Amino acid sequence: MQLSNRNHHKKPRHWFARLAKRLAPAMLALVATSAAHAEGQIRIAYQYDVGDILLHVVRDQKLIEKYAGQEGIQAQVEWKQLSGGAAINDAILSNTLDVASTGLPPLLTVWDRTYGKQNIKAIAALGSLPTYLLTRNPAVKTLGDFGPKDRIALPATTVSLHARLLQIAASEKYGKDKFNHFDELTVSLPHSEAAAALLSGKTEVNSHFASPPFQFQELKDPAIRKITTSYDILGGPATLNILWAPERFQRDNPKTFIALRKALAEALAFVRNNKAEAAAIYVRLENSKLPVSFVQEIISSPDVQYTLQPQNTYKLAAFLADVGAIKHRPASWKDYFFDEAHAQGGS
Repeated sequence: MQLSNRNHHKKPRHWFARLAKRLAPAMLALVATSAAHAEGQIRIAYQYDVGDILLHVVRDQKLIEKYAGQEGIQAQVEWKQLSGGAAINDAILSNTLDVASTGLPPLLTVWDRTYGKQNIKAIAALGSLPTYLLTRNPAVKTLGDFGPKDRIALPATTVSLHARLLQIAASEKYGKDKFNHFDELTVSLPHSEAAAALLSGKTEVNSHFASPPFQFQELKDPAIRKITTSYDILGGPATLNILWAPERFQRDNPKTFIALRKALAEALAFVRNNKAEAAAIYVRLENSKLPVSFVQEIISSPDVQYTLQPQNTYKLAAFLADVGAIKHRPASWKDYFFDEAHAQGGS
């Protein structure tokens, strides 16, 4: 009986071994398929403004799908529009987004917050577009003319790109310890509402640190004029929006990462050479009421430079470290960009 029992126990082991051997190729194929499928998935948050027009072209022409196919994977791209850097940062950190476009301050904040952990970095710049500080107060002709009764609208007081630009300007004009000189004059308003307020001339908001396309609309009013720009404050053409992701996305999805960078490069060439068609794509995807000719005028402006390389980003990064807004001081712009962006240069 004991011998019978031993034989009885051996048969299942032999059977399972043979079954595992037969199933191994199928299991390996299933794992490979799952990995490829997972890598092709990418969730991207992008902005409503023309600073993200490269991404509008990437989406419209399915360029990620095109280059993913060349890498041997099938891409599934999900596009999302989220308002505000904080919401986007939270979505990335909770793994409900893979890639996001924001302004420079949200990137630097989340880079600092995830330093040595998720290690969020920039994939590419999306272009250098100026932001204008505008006013309809006839008494204001320079930054030094703003007084206690003026109200400057910007997307978020203290922490937005526009607020930080004012702080840099104040520190250069009044000294580093007076960097918050203009903070008490600022109010938080979405660009669309701020533009409407400035154009109406009927609210306390008599100034607006604007972004395209709103600033170009506002300047159509002869009562509104430009006081300074992001280019003036940062010392030349400056990156407006940046595309970034956590290190895990780059590490776990190398083929998708390559496809994304190739897609951006093709979109860049397209926008540079096809301004009218790029403007039409933007208007159509945004369901915008802006005339295509007006969008084309904006993206054709000599001040607008579409490039994947960062321009004049480090001055803001160093300033944020100086005022304690970020704890880790980058040695250069390369610290907060992935290595793939380094070869072509930047600042």
